[in-house]
Amino acid sequence: MTRTLSGSCLCSAVTFEVTGKIDGFFLCHCARCRKDTGSAHASNLFAADATITWLTGGNQVRTFRLPDTRHAKSFCSACGSALPTVETNSVTIPAGSIDGTVAIRPDAHIFGGSRAAWDFDLEEIAVYDGFPGVPSSD
Repeated sequence: MTRTLSGSCLCSAVTFEVTGKIDGFFLCHCARCRKDTGSAHASNLFAADATITWLTGGNQVRTFRLPDTRHAKSFCSACGSALPTVETNSVTIPAGSIDGTVAIRPDAHIFGGSRAAWDFDLEEIAVYDGFPGVPSSD
């Protein structure tokens, strides 16, 4: 199904729309994606035949390509937020860059063998709506 997703960076300097069929939504645990995100995994949507339109700030998008690999990461040069990476035959869209709700669930965890040693049984730890011990500002 063809869909249009809208997104932006943290500082809102870059805004975009991606139009096309989402082919997959994966949580990647490879060491490179963990370095990219500073987290347990990257959460990316993949679209082979999508088109991206940079609505604002397209000139602030930078792409780092790790030499001699297929690994690339695009980001806002002002705030560092992850942004879609455009390749010759695909677009990789960080799920966290989408504004609003991503209406699909991830298909799978990938590169599970590279998973961080602390990234197991996390559903068993406490969950807070904000910082622990700090009253909500609602």
